[in-house]
Amino acid sequence: MKQRIAHIALVVEEYDDAIQFYTEKLSFTLVEDTQLSDDKRWVVVAPPGAHECCLLLAKAANDEQRSRIGNQTGGRVFLFLFTDDFWRDYHRMLEKGVQFVREPVEEAYGTVAVFADLYGNLWDLLQPNDDNKG
Repeated sequence: MKQRIAHIALVVEEYDDAIQFYTEKLSFTLVEDTQLSDDKRWVVVAPPGAHECCLLLAKAANDEQRSRIGNQTGGRVFLFLFTDDFWRDYHRMLEKGVQFVREPVEEAYGTVAVFADLYGNLWDLLQPNDDNKG
């Protein structure tokens, strides 16, 4: 048996603002942007070099969904962006105006800092140690 997680839905306010943040500030690739109806699109972005799991940017369709924008995990770190060069990506993201809410630290598992996306969802930017590449 073979399975994998293909997409993680991230509730966003507007497609174009989200696309701009992820492609310009985080250097993600716009994998797909397909119009499904007058107000619904299938928008998928992925970090450079990613082949497995992508983000599906899902525009909130009602008040309940809008209430989750920026807080899909109750204030916990939501997503983990692994990198092969922490300091390169950290400095690039700072230059592009990404807000880090926890400064870089060296942990037993690697170098990590926490940043917020355009809606306030928390992410770890993480360069794992060689024995923690999972």
